[in-house]
Amino acid sequence: MNRIRKGDQVIVITGKNKGQRGDVLRVDGDRVFVTNVNLVKRHTKANPQANQPGGIVEREASIHISNVQLFNPATNKGERVGAKVLEDGRKVRVFRSNGEVVDA
Repeated sequence: MNRIRKGDQVIVITGKNKGQRGDVLRVDGDRVFVTNVNLVKRHTKANPQANQPGGIVEREASIHISNVQLFNPATNKGERVGAKVLEDGRKVRVFRSNGEVVDA
């Protein structure tokens, strides 16, 4: 079970973007893409067939999944996540600190 999924709000815990918060755009193996975090400038060539202009485009680069934590709005901090099986057999993610269920 993935601890971090697309759409989760995460906080960066280390590196040059430490402390920044954003939503996960996509998870690619052990790397994640987070909105407005780890922005890089990419020099792209124009592609008239795709109606794409050329120039310098700023976009998100990936971050290793170990450098982000799931954001807990109750405590306003990043927290560790574990898995728990409910009585009805569903497997859900829970915050390790207080046992609160992440997924509804």
